[in-house]
Amino acid sequence: MLTDSPAYSGFSVDDPVAARRFYEETLGLRVTDEAMDGIMRLHLGGGTDVLVYAKADHAPATFTVLNFPVPDVEKAVDALVDRGVRFEHYENPPTDERGIMRAGGPLIAWFTDPAGNVFSVIQED
Repeated sequence: MLTDSPAYSGFSVDDPVAARRFYEETLGLRVTDEAMDGIMRLHLGGGTDVLVYAKADHAPATFTVLNFPVPDVEKAVDALVDRGVRFEHYENPPTDERGIMRAGGPLIAWFTDPAGNVFSVIQED
């Protein structure tokens, strides 16, 4: 029944104005408004879209809601730091002083949007 459905993901934010500014100005994403107030669509590579919606009682997810594959995590981290992004530091899995996890698997670094949602840049060859 759903095999051919063009499914998409979504997550909430508490301040859609701050979120949109971050997505457009800091991350450089293309963002459009949806017909309903408080809903925006992030247009990502490969024709993927993600809905972001305002929610008064928003609580950030405790997991990564959006991963951005990049060819070089170190360069991506440097570029995002230059744009004001702060990377998270974790003990498990361990991250280095730049916020990059190097303990097996692909290199990955996590950061949050203004609503506290966790995003990552993850190295893909």
